[in-house]
Amino acid sequence: MSAQTVTGPIEGAQLGFTLPHEHVIFGYPGYQGDVTLGPFDHAAALAQCTETAKAVMSRGVKTVVDATPNECGRDPAFLREVSQASGLQILCSTGFYYEGEGGTTYFKFRASLGDAQSEIYEMMLREVTEGIGNTGIRAGVIKLASSAAEITPYEQMFFRAGARVQRETGVPIITHTQEGQQGPQQAELLVGEGADPSRIMIGHMDGNTDPDYHRATLKHGVSIAFDRLGLQGMVGTPADAQRLEVLTTLLADGYAGHLLLSHDSIWHWLGRAPNIPEAALPAVKDWHPLHLSDDILPELQRRGISQEQIEQMTVGNPARIFG
Repeated sequence: MSAQTVTGPIEGAQLGFTLPHEHVIFGYPGYQGDVTLGPFDHAAALAQCTETAKAVMSRGVKTVVDATPNECGRDPAFLREVSQASGLQILCSTGFYYEGEGGTTYFKFRASLGDAQSEIYEMMLREVTEGIGNTGIRAGVIKLASSAAEITPYEQMFFRAGARVQRETGVPIITHTQEGQQGPQQAELLVGEGADPSRIMIGHMDGNTDPDYHRATLKHGVSIAFDRLGLQGMVGTPADAQRLEVLTTLLADGYAGHLLLSHDSIWHWLGRAPNIPEAALPAVKDWHPLHLSDDILPELQRRGISQEQIEQMTVGNPARIFG
């Protein structure tokens, strides 16, 4: 199958160096009510995101998967503008965020009245096969997310609906795991629902520093992402040095064909940008979409990771999963 970008389908071989989990624009649900003090300046946001897109392209990146859920400000038309202005290839998501930080009221209310899981399936299927809203832009991935302690009944509706759409269309699935938990459970649920493990990327796995946790997820045949690189010491994230120890262990185990790398960076915040306390600034100083190219890949090479393994994680695996 082809990879579905916001400017149309392309072949997997055209994806090139891919960042599989970033956010061009993102806002926590509720930002829509703060427009008086946090209005959206379209021209300024477009200029900022286009500049960021050109910066990552200068490092050899050709494609970004925008993992923004529907209720967190996902805007396919804006993504298309960024793509057209910069030349960066962008895949847009369909899906909702995890229960603790998502916009849950709408589908919880609908679930109280009837079969919300079928309605979620209809929404995702339409956005994957026909387009999002009236934009004509098709979602290129399904985004799913779960809580730390469990995949809640609310979240399970999205996982089961997403697996069904994936079975019928082949569209890839990417996920959010919270604080390094539920990776094996997500993989087991999706594969048990008939989703194709070769088209599944379990995300934020670098929140967990136990190699056995990763092995327990990988045994289901899925791929996993170390995709919060640079975010260190916030929202349950470890230091990059700890991440790289786990990553090199898994590479030594022979898992290069199932590992992907990204940042989960946010290029432009919707609503008011967060005020990061001075004490927390060291935790985010490297949290930007150039960190992988400028810092992490050279460090991996110093640790003896081959160029072939690096290209497998950054080019080969995305081509298989998304293309």
